[in-house]
Amino acid sequence: MKSGITLLIWVVMLLISCSNPNKPSNSQPYSAYLQDTTSGIKSGGIQVIPINTPKGKFNVWTKRIGNNPKIKLLLLNGGPGATHECFECMESFLPAEGIEFIYYDQLGCGNSDNPKDTSMWDLSRYVEEVEQVRQALKLDKENFYLLGHSWGGLLAAQYALKYQQHLKGLIISNMMMSIPAYAKYAENVLAKQFDPKVLARIRELEAKKDFSNPDYMNLLMAHFYTKHVLRLPLDQWPEPVNRSLGKINQSLYVTMQGPSEFGTSGKLEKWDITAELSKLTVPTLTVGSQFDTMDPEHMKWVSKQVQNGSYLYCANGSHMSLYDDQQTYMTGIIKFIKGVDAGEKKMNLQ
Repeated sequence: MKSGITLLIWVVMLLISCSNPNKPSNSQPYSAYLQDTTSGIKSGGIQVIPINTPKGKFNVWTKRIGNNPKIKLLLLNGGPGATHECFECMESFLPAEGIEFIYYDQLGCGNSDNPKDTSMWDLSRYVEEVEQVRQALKLDKENFYLLGHSWGGLLAAQYALKYQQHLKGLIISNMMMSIPAYAKYAENVLAKQFDPKVLARIRELEAKKDFSNPDYMNLLMAHFYTKHVLRLPLDQWPEPVNRSLGKINQSLYVTMQGPSEFGTSGKLEKWDITAELSKLTVPTLTVGSQFDTMDPEHMKWVSKQVQNGSYLYCANGSHMSLYDDQQTYMTGIIKFIKGVDAGEKKMNLQ
């Protein structure tokens, strides 16, 4: 009788364990996901990586969350010049799925060194930096997923064109593959949604290059940022977003993007890789959002130009759809990562 009761208890416990909604869906044990496999003194997953550059050696900061030998997601922050902190919402979603992810502040950003040298703010140099980070973290084609948001998406795509042989999956989040096309979309679509008087005042300040005028940012916040960057009232913007944007490297941002929000005048002004997209064979997910600063139809088009493309559409999202259409965004990228891990190259995420 006792053996029967013991068996019944064991079966009940097994059923409870299998039905636990917080258990990683890939069945990776918590102990394995949380295990710190590094040697020596533990630092909470932080690894400072020395980077070789034309101007000498500098250090960049990374931090690993979780442990999964098959899935390692490196995150490239936007801006350019913002920080990894915008991605902190990932902690509410990815650990439950057993997905390892790695925060990384690019050179000049956040916790990494800042050379304070505008000649260092260069796309090709950043591509080589990402490659050095990959090597230091021992990421390879068996486990390396790369997600870039905004400027980070541009960098991720450029990296993939040169180094896709090391990638298992690529996610281009909320970034068009042509800066001229982006500028055209801002002029022909977004600008026309402004109140004409508001737009006239913004144009006036831009013509004078009076970007430090409080009117400029106040008008953009009220009529642009809360509609196309993050669709929440300013007093409801998530703390990680505010913290990240509060640390943005203006020198890096202006050098690459230019000071204006309605047109690019920096080093990226003529960047366009639309003619090269067919070279990308790695499974690639593009994310587009209805209210984004980036044209969602362009993002959908990109998914059809690469050889193994999937598209995720965030109907309620803007540029920061990882916050304002969060369930759609997170569910989609998780499904993509797990699909690629299972051998899929293209998938329907809608």
